[in-house]
Amino acid sequence: MAASPEKKQSAFERIPNVKHVEPAIKTDSAEFEKVVRSRRSTRVYSDAPVPESVVRKCLELALLAPNSSNLQCWEFYWVRDASKKQALVKLCLGQPAAATAQELIVCVARLDTWKRNSKLVLEHLVANQADVPAAKLNYQRKIVPLAYGHGPFYIFGPLKKLLIATLGLFKVVPRGPASKSDMRVWAHKTTALACENLMLAFRAFDFDSCPMEGIDERRVQKLLGLPRSAEVCMVISAGKRSQNGVYDKQFRLNSSLFLHEV
Repeated sequence: MAASPEKKQSAFERIPNVKHVEPAIKTDSAEFEKVVRSRRSTRVYSDAPVPESVVRKCLELALLAPNSSNLQCWEFYWVRDASKKQALVKLCLGQPAAATAQELIVCVARLDTWKRNSKLVLEHLVANQADVPAAKLNYQRKIVPLAYGHGPFYIFGPLKKLLIATLGLFKVVPRGPASKSDMRVWAHKTTALACENLMLAFRAFDFDSCPMEGIDERRVQKLLGLPRSAEVCMVISAGKRSQNGVYDKQFRLNSSLFLHEV
């Protein structure tokens, strides 16, 4: 009996031949759990300052968060100007988490920087081509423009959505992002991952934080001079918690509502 022909692997299935070797370093799970469990949304801060070096380190750690296609569609605005900071507190509805904070950081999702960032990533890959698998270069050159490009004013969005839906009738296909609303979800999802990195980093340095959604996003956008394609994801305050900084004991609903094994 003739052997059946081997199934051709797609670009997503194929394991590339990589030269880079990066063993996982040994970590301390107990210390990590301590950081996660002690991170609380802090509503009132003390007057203790956060050293500039700590804020800078935490922001750098935020940028190490995982992100789609390494397109890094985020921006972080550390508001240091006194007048802008005072204005930002008002745009955060004057809530104590903003008014008493030592530091305020506006976390922004960018729908429009993927093309610039893809070009920069590709330039880096080409400069290090000897150590980069061809599949990675092809992905940035071909898949990224196809996946994230929608034409001017997202004119090709409806056509792209229809094409994906049609192909999906016959094969497994990634379903997005295929519209501006998809791109908004994509950008905010990536930015939120970095926000979590930022808050855990502050806790690891023995400071606290609070992610705030109770904000006037449009006016914050105007305060920072951001384009319409830059959307405020959240504002994160940081500082040293005061004695009344955490309003209640941590409470979560029963885990059986959220954790499923299938």
